[in-house]
Amino acid sequence: MITRKTFLKRFFRGIEGRTRTIYQHEKMKKILIALDYDPSAQKVAETGFSFAKTMKSAITLMHVLVNPQDYKLTEPIKVMGFAGHLDTSKVMQEETFNPEKVGIQFLDKSKLYLGDNSIETLIKEGDCAETILKEATRISADIIVMGSHSRKWFENTTMGSVTEKVLQNTTIPVLIIPTKKQSKS
Repeated sequence: MITRKTFLKRFFRGIEGRTRTIYQHEKMKKILIALDYDPSAQKVAETGFSFAKTMKSAITLMHVLVNPQDYKLTEPIKVMGFAGHLDTSKVMQEETFNPEKVGIQFLDKSKLYLGDNSIETLIKEGDCAETILKEATRISADIIVMGSHSRKWFENTTMGSVTEKVLQNTTIPVLIIPTKKQSKS
């Protein structure tokens, strides 16, 4: 029979002389924040930025161009806390409308709002989920931050097609920010 003191020594040292394993978290060096061209992008950007600053990580803001019609708004949208902050009216009046210019303006204004010039920006075209995954791998992102829009009755069964597809096809951790508007109770 061993004494309590001997047991505790072996327990903390590890049985048969093994040292105990101490968990050490990996430093997240690069964080990819994927943003929609939508007012909900503010919440995603702010949360991702705060998380990245806490982890002392480099930040890349990314936007995927999908449907050019999404950028043709009759009035400026409220983005990053400022009504009209992203005024696309001049770009919309041009005969050769370029969604990439609007996307670049969107990310530049987002970067300005967050107040950190070291933030990198990425504009890519293609399928949202595939492009996010491809670019996250290319830049060696340690985590992907993205929003999830709820869709009425569908919200209980899935998080949204883009978010769901990213989760199903990645080995990179994903931080999902719910962007559903809170109902006032």
